[in-house]
Amino acid sequence: MNIARVVVDVPSRDTDRPFDYLVPDRLEGWVEPGSRVAVPFGGRTLQGIVVSVGEAAAASVDPKRLKELADVLDAMPPLTPELLELGAWMSRRWLCPLTIALQAMLPAALKGRTEKYVSLVPGAVWTEGERIAAGDMLRALEKSSPLKLAALLKQFEGRAGDVKRWIKEGKLEELQRVEDRLAVRTVLTVFAPEAERLREALGAIPARAAKQRETIAYLLDRPGPIPQQRLAEAVGTTVQTIRALADKGWLEVRPVEEDRDPYAGRNFPASAPLVLTPAQEEAFRPIARAVDEGRHGLFLLHGVTGSGKTELYLQAIQRCLSQGKEAIVLVPEIALTPQMVERFKSRFGERVAVLHSRLSNGERYDEWRKIREGRAQVAVGARSAIFAPFGRIGLIVIDEEHETSYKQEESPKYHARDVAAERGRLHGAAVVLGSATPALETYAAAMETAAGRADTAKTRPVYVPLPQRVADRPLPGVEIVDMREELRLGNRAMFSRSLARALQERLERQEQAVLLLNRRGYSTFVMCRSCGYTAQCPHCDIALTYHRGSRNLRCHYCGYAEREPVECPSCGSAHIRFFGTGTQKVEEALAHSFPGIRVIRMDVDTTTEKGSHEKWLTQFRERRADVLLGTQMVAKGLDFPQVTLVGVLAADSALKLPDFRAPERTFQLLTQVAGRAGRHELPGEVIIQTYEPEHPSVALVRQHDYAGFAAQELRHRRTLGYPPYGRLIALTLSHEQA
Repeated sequence: MNIARVVVDVPSRDTDRPFDYLVPDRLEGWVEPGSRVAVPFGGRTLQGIVVSVGEAAAASVDPKRLKELADVLDAMPPLTPELLELGAWMSRRWLCPLTIALQAMLPAALKGRTEKYVSLVPGAVWTEGERIAAGDMLRALEKSSPLKLAALLKQFEGRAGDVKRWIKEGKLEELQRVEDRLAVRTVLTVFAPEAERLREALGAIPARAAKQRETIAYLLDRPGPIPQQRLAEAVGTTVQTIRALADKGWLEVRPVEEDRDPYAGRNFPASAPLVLTPAQEEAFRPIARAVDEGRHGLFLLHGVTGSGKTELYLQAIQRCLSQGKEAIVLVPEIALTPQMVERFKSRFGERVAVLHSRLSNGERYDEWRKIREGRAQVAVGARSAIFAPFGRIGLIVIDEEHETSYKQEESPKYHARDVAAERGRLHGAAVVLGSATPALETYAAAMETAAGRADTAKTRPVYVPLPQRVADRPLPGVEIVDMREELRLGNRAMFSRSLARALQERLERQEQAVLLLNRRGYSTFVMCRSCGYTAQCPHCDIALTYHRGSRNLRCHYCGYAEREPVECPSCGSAHIRFFGTGTQKVEEALAHSFPGIRVIRMDVDTTTEKGSHEKWLTQFRERRADVLLGTQMVAKGLDFPQVTLVGVLAADSALKLPDFRAPERTFQLLTQVAGRAGRHELPGEVIIQTYEPEHPSVALVRQHDYAGFAAQELRHRRTLGYPPYGRLIALTLSHEQA
């Protein structure tokens, strides 16, 4: 008999180790490293992950003292041996229990929960009086046992005491099972016999059963399996007709697994590889060499906006697939637009699985299953897609590698960039970090490599520049407007004279514009002018934002909301005022200043419904709007030929945040959104409104001078000992009564 070492899903330091369980004979052959299992643990049945399987003779304890595994939850282990090794590395690297690291790799559908059942005890004697008292509940258990305890008590309210007593008396027993949160979806499907058998059915079915005859005739003309509901609709009948035919033996109806495909019904026209420019060829060469040689290497692909980085990703993936290997592409959630998905789907078709939060849990689970079952070879997704359960990874791409969303804030507090580097090492895969504005830590490491000063004990990124746009298109001209000067000249409007003029010109030329304001809502805070009271969240201690559409104040951290005040809650004054500007107020100002202008607003408030993100971008692509207004979600991943103007309102809004990376993030955001203009034939223009035009994060965007900004900011960080020249540790002390 074998022993399985199991990491049980109890995220505690005291249980952060594998526990030994006997593998019963009935589960021999099913238990492997990476299997999810149900195990008895402390009086409960819990989910665990098998990390190794060995002979009982080699155990350090007497096998007779060990408990048995209760069940194996999957036919195919959801975690590969490599992912188990990666989980152990993450546990050490980010100081978290191993079970938390392993659970992070599973889709939500497989994070099992324990359900309680009750069942009749075989041979238990019920007196006539007890049977009468138990009534319908006992009959339900005799008909179908075991039953879920919660469902039983809901059906028979007020009987919890009886159930508890019967369990104590040994008439009922309580069972525990670990169950998945979602099941594989199945569809009842009709399977028809050969044509000869169908013709025989036509001869046997009487003329009065017209719909049955029509159904058989339909299947004669269209052989092959067909979902039962679709067949009923095609013939214009009900499923009862089809079931009647199945009962007579003319047809077979059985459930068939069906994927919840988020892109079902969408047509992605096939695309061919583009001819690379000389600059792209030079950048592609070292990446392609590493992929061809199956050699691990880190590459920083530093390409300006519009330089064709995505095409290099696609061609590197093609080389990877031609060798029978797999590829992972990480894209920030905010940049994982339908346009981006279309580029990968049109090139690789059904071989692509997409994983992101806008999918339902069922859709994400089925996309994950495509990967695990080998039906997909390319995974495109946000941060957690780095755990795609591939077995032969040849390439990992992290697009917009500077994005903060690649860092997970809850345990395990991993950074996808570091996990990608480790998976690349384990698989001997090339890892490409792409960005127009790389994280300064990544850029500094790549410069060390280029200068020959890199630590040979560590894998450092190789610097791969891509300094030109495709077809030598120029980068857009950038104008920086000092809003202090606008105010001095008497312009108190939201839009500077330059931006108002540029918007009017685009409307006249029927071109499009993108406006960025990285603050949603209508007003950013509410204050009483009599006593100075400011509306704040009672949980987070930050100012509440006013949302005019719903007429409430909302916390953008925890979601707390309260009604719009008509008087000051502190002093009762009616002089309550709304200050600051959010995207809702800008939308209103556009309509007032440019009558008839068509505006699409994209922020968290307008993209909560499923499919809304795609709906707004499709409308903008089809030129059903003149202006795309939004928060940072309009700054990345968008490529529209008619966009010739980008306007940035309050460019310096993030500079005062208490974060040493604030200047870097401001420069990155401004550079990224500026890159949305003039990406095709029409030239682009960028207008940035600011109260600090002399700040390097703003001023250096005018020349698109990343190297100049990086040199200046890195000097500042070296002086203060900030990363990459030092490390920061956050210590959080908490107490339940604090």
